[in-house]
Amino acid sequence: MFFVSDNAAPVAPEVMAALARANEGFAMPYGNDAGMEHVRQRIRDLFDAPEAAVYLVATGTTANALSLALFCPPWSTVFCHRHAHIAEDECGAPEFFSAGAKLTLVDGAEGKMTPAGLAEAIASTARGGVHNVQRGMVSLTNITEAGTLYTPAEVAALTDVAKAEGLPCHMDGARFANALVASGASPAEMTWKAGIDVLSFGGTKNGLMGVEAVVIFDPARAWEFELRRKRAGHLFSKHRYLSAQMAAYLADDLWLRLAEAANRAGQRLAAGIAATPGGSLAAPPAANLMFATLPRAAHNRARNEGAAYYIMSRDAGMEGPDETPQLARFVTSWCTSDAEVDRFLSLIRGRGSRAGCAQRPSCA
Repeated sequence: MFFVSDNAAPVAPEVMAALARANEGFAMPYGNDAGMEHVRQRIRDLFDAPEAAVYLVATGTTANALSLALFCPPWSTVFCHRHAHIAEDECGAPEFFSAGAKLTLVDGAEGKMTPAGLAEAIASTARGGVHNVQRGMVSLTNITEAGTLYTPAEVAALTDVAKAEGLPCHMDGARFANALVASGASPAEMTWKAGIDVLSFGGTKNGLMGVEAVVIFDPARAWEFELRRKRAGHLFSKHRYLSAQMAAYLADDLWLRLAEAANRAGQRLAAGIAATPGGSLAAPPAANLMFATLPRAAHNRARNEGAAYYIMSRDAGMEGPDETPQLARFVTSWCTSDAEVDRFLSLIRGRGSRAGCAQRPSCA
């Protein structure tokens, strides 16, 4: 019953096998391995973008920060949701890698900016000319940090606002596979066809050991990205281990199958919480991440039996009135089993016991 985060789940067996194969013999370093060329072509094919520049880095923070720095000069600002990952969870990395660009936070219900809210934020920026920070770019997250989804149409509506002001657009796709599965869209429909200029294409939260792709749809930006990646210390010498992970991820649609499993578990969990007395969802989750409120007593029953997840309320302790509502974040992964979910639901409803708790062997 581990719902802390999908990035805490184990590596998919297919990926571990690919890493073992990559460990045989020698390979050219610094992204010149044959596996990287295969990955580049595979991503270009998946996105129907034959000229896209594709690079691999080890973390989502690196992918986001370098992508933003590539398009956003230090005297400008990135427009993003108030609770975007780049705003709340990356320790100023976007500002650091861009040499000082700011973040302008845009409000919006359920983790999503609206075109009107974005337009207002853009219109309120740089009104004093040289004395103000300038308009830089727009960044949106899909799946959002609230667990909700931007459809391709919603992405396009936001990028239309940005393009009207000549601003490029970035998508933080740490859970991009989950977004595609939830929406039924193609990679192209969710990105460049909807106005996205650069994508952080995540894998670590969906079964990889540690690799993310940066997909730049304007190849003219490629060389600058290479320089920025090297200067930032994120060009791996033993790059073949990144390539091997991503190649296995994309083979036979493993990335989508893993996301489907995570989303399915998430929807099962969400439906069960919503049907639990005293349980409610902060927003309808589209995929595998959700925020939900349960009474303290329900949380205590689950935590006493080993359930792991984040309590977000300030009053997060186990002591206090049983009926006190406490907000929590739950995230399912590619290997979350029905047994784990059902065991947790039984506990929060006061009907649980230690018997019957099971996990898939690969998740143990």
